[in-house]
Amino acid sequence: MKHLFLFLILCVIPAAYAADESQPNFIVYLTDDMGWGDLACYGHPSIQTPNIDQFAKEGVRFTQAYSACGVCSPSRSSILTGRTPYRNGVWRWIPGGHETHLRESEITLPELLKPLGYETMHAGKWHLNGHFNSPEQPQPNDHGYDWWFATQNNAAPSHKNPVNFVRNGEEVGPLKGFSAPLVSEEAIRWLSDERDPEKPFFMTVWTHEPHLPIESDPQFMKLYADHDDPDLRQHHGNVTQIDHAFGELMKALDEQGLRENTFVIFTSDNGPEGKAARGRTQGSTGGLRGRKRDSHEGGIRVPAIVRWPGKVEAGTVSETPIIGSDIFSTVLDIVEVSLPNDRTIDGVSMVPALAGEKVERPVPLFWRTHIAPPASHAAMRIDGWKIVADETLTKFQLYQIEEDWKEEHDLASEKPEKLAEMKPKFFEVWKGIEAEGPREWWENEPVRKPGNQKKKTGGKLKAGTDKSGDWDVVKGGTVEKSDFGYQLDAGSGEAVALKKLDTPIQESRTFALRYRAADSSSKTKNACFCFGSSTENDELFKAGTMIGMNRHGFFEGGWGNVGIGSGKNAKFDHDATFEAQVTIDLEHGKATLTVGDRTVEHPLPDTLESVTHIGIYAKATRSEFTFPKAVQP
Repeated sequence: MKHLFLFLILCVIPAAYAADESQPNFIVYLTDDMGWGDLACYGHPSIQTPNIDQFAKEGVRFTQAYSACGVCSPSRSSILTGRTPYRNGVWRWIPGGHETHLRESEITLPELLKPLGYETMHAGKWHLNGHFNSPEQPQPNDHGYDWWFATQNNAAPSHKNPVNFVRNGEEVGPLKGFSAPLVSEEAIRWLSDERDPEKPFFMTVWTHEPHLPIESDPQFMKLYADHDDPDLRQHHGNVTQIDHAFGELMKALDEQGLRENTFVIFTSDNGPEGKAARGRTQGSTGGLRGRKRDSHEGGIRVPAIVRWPGKVEAGTVSETPIIGSDIFSTVLDIVEVSLPNDRTIDGVSMVPALAGEKVERPVPLFWRTHIAPPASHAAMRIDGWKIVADETLTKFQLYQIEEDWKEEHDLASEKPEKLAEMKPKFFEVWKGIEAEGPREWWENEPVRKPGNQKKKTGGKLKAGTDKSGDWDVVKGGTVEKSDFGYQLDAGSGEAVALKKLDTPIQESRTFALRYRAADSSSKTKNACFCFGSSTENDELFKAGTMIGMNRHGFFEGGWGNVGIGSGKNAKFDHDATFEAQVTIDLEHGKATLTVGDRTVEHPLPDTLESVTHIGIYAKATRSEFTFPKAVQP
């Protein structure tokens, strides 16, 4: 049906229409994890965002704008399709190698605009497939982009000097500079050197900032020198880094004479990460309840500003609720293209909202996040009323959201008649979403929550021996240097060698190491990287290879828990040397192990707020390791 719909568009558009120079250009500038309160024009007391503040004076600033989800990939999918995430298939944030992706059957804005003569370009974070730059899944060009310069997820190893960008299917290699300015520079270069100036354009510019791993240009951190916390200086400088990059792109529009005929929206994909008081994720919700992942306002209400000279009154504020999926319908409304009629489109045109007027919604505002807090897993808003559902969709909260925008007063027990009115509509919307979306993707997703299966305890390991002098803690065995790096002898039990980190991991970090069996005569062969916030074996997480079992995987605690961990079977030579990468991602409550072509993901408990020690582990064997090397700050 997708191709039939696009064919019909081609048939009904007059040739002269496609070349009409009066057609407006469009830029969707999307930040990553920016909170509703992170900009000066939204009330932040110290972050400096002069370019965005000026932009707000030139357009309309929305006070009740929402992302379509409390996490990144789903909200991005809705911008391009106008459809709520579970409906379009991008129901979760997408790890590398995951099957979830924006399907080719979805109809995107670039695909609908190209028949009108538009040139299309994407710069920055993509995060709409698990197999990036691979024929296994659709890439940006398969969704209508003529030019793309992107990463699968985050800039790596950080915002500084990223090495993982791809331009039109070709790896770019190491870049010098910081991510948001680099992304804007690519957009500016495309505008001046690559596009046809006789044609209108549609551009998505999606920064990595202020998502982890945060690294900010010192020139922007200097603005916050009066703050004692270096992590806070990094975060605030990161937001100003975005402001600079956005300002450069707006300046380029002026220099190329494109300001007057370009519709620009600046917004964010979800609320701020972290706990607000520590680390580099000190974004502000502006007083809203909850943060990223949450279906409370702090996770989904975001800044949004639109400038469209001559069409939008400068310096105005709109209190009309809008959502990311509305961008799709708004662009099509402006260019006078009908919405696809073979599928549900959740977004509506925000053109009336640009003037502060109400919009009519056939489908209510709806959110569901797969990794939301249990008590606020999903939500729906109709006019001024909002209900919030738990993960079982059986317990509901009720808020009169315009008056109680901090969601401090649950009215479910006080107004049962209103709750009873809204619940059937909630289930009606969800049932329709389930019917359209690829439900097998989320229904077949392995669910492994720490604590679902009882963890066995093995008791404390006795003090071990460190013959190398390089480890802070050794228990259960002996570690010594070898030609390979280090040999860990566990004897007949379990052994660990641990190093205390100079800076605890509170966000995300990746380690690389190699390992192999050192005892060719033993049937029991294994080698694991280990980490945790304790030096006790029962509290450490193990990620590596159960060589004798032909399996790569994770388990928590002692060897007795290997059977209830996460893993994937593989065929390999038991005497082989294995190269592994382990990402500890406290941000998303998970860890990922990659060995060769096998990737294993394992959930981490909410109680693990930091990692203080890393090391190596073996059970009833001798194994050799290189020292785990951090490859991501």
